[in-house]
Amino acid sequence: MKTRDQEYASKVVKNVSAVKETLNEDDRNRYGAMAHQLPILIRSAGMAQALAFLETRDTHGHKQLLIDLAATVGLPGTLVQKARSAELNEYMQLTRQVMAALLWYKRFTQSILDIKASDVVKDANLAPAPEPQTNAKEAEKR
Repeated sequence: MKTRDQEYASKVVKNVSAVKETLNEDDRNRYGAMAHQLPILIRSAGMAQALAFLETRDTHGHKQLLIDLAATVGLPGTLVQKARSAELNEYMQLTRQVMAALLWYKRFTQSILDIKASDVVKDANLAPAPEPQTNAKEAEKR
């Protein structure tokens, strides 16, 4: 019998390897970047909102990550709906499963797709708000 992490690792390595073979470079980069950013988005906005955001993205890389993630946690085609309708205990358990799977996606996008956290270009909708501009006189006062 395998542990949940062993199952996830096995599924994720196959999924990420398939992405490397089938998607173009832009979509591979989007897939990998979102694999890095999605755990942060889940922590800040919640899983249902983060998955809904991912579902609305218009690129094949983003859509493929959602499809792969759903299959990894055993809810192919129903993950987003399940996140929206689950009771609290089930929602919390599902969030833990998704976060555990995303850890493997992050690791394998680093090793297989060669996408590093420092290389991830922030999606405009996920980027933090820009710092307010100050003029030189205000900067001198500080």
